[in-house]
Amino acid sequence: MSHITLVRHGQANTEARDEISYDRLSPLGHQQAAWLGEHLRDSDQFHPRLYCGSLVRHRETAASMGLGDNITQDPRLNELEYFTLSRLLEEQHGIAPPAEREGFAQHMPRVFTAWQNGEITDPPETFADFETRVRSAIEEIGKGDGPALVVTSGGLIAMVMRLMMGLDIPAMARMALAIMNTSMHRLHPIGDQLSPVLFNAVPHLDHPKRHFAQTHM
Repeated sequence: MSHITLVRHGQANTEARDEISYDRLSPLGHQQAAWLGEHLRDSDQFHPRLYCGSLVRHRETAASMGLGDNITQDPRLNELEYFTLSRLLEEQHGIAPPAEREGFAQHMPRVFTAWQNGEITDPPETFADFETRVRSAIEEIGKGDGPALVVTSGGLIAMVMRLMMGLDIPAMARMALAIMNTSMHRLHPIGDQLSPVLFNAVPHLDHPKRHFAQTHM
């Protein structure tokens, strides 16, 4: 068993209101990813195994990090479809998405709870299926030899933390909201299981001149 470093993708299209429009990096997202790649190289952080989801923003982040072509794309590492779930919740239960970011502190746990409880009809996938695919991907990667770097999304990282730490839905939602673009999160084998030892680290954005790039959306 080896350690895994999860990386959230760079800032995506912040004006989007659907899955397809959101799925591309902003210019700042490309810059965040380039800075992270530079930091990893400068600090001699070696990851012989590289993975990313199959979404455009995952692949663009990996490319801007300079990870090269030797990267395994795995759709199990793709994000949950929050825009779709939010739209279905509004259509089926009259709960409109918030107009500003602050409102997501209440909205996201409502979406996740309704999704988990089966109160959203015809979701893109069930909560249980999302949980299962994330668990299977992380367990499989964890069994490999040598440190692994995984470029993915915030909701998936929050689900990993839920699985590792037994988080309830409100805690998982708070964690998802806290995760910054191109932040790093590390799982390390302790005993016979992986445990979180790093969360939301952005050393490549710590310089005061880069604080503007510490984004959540």
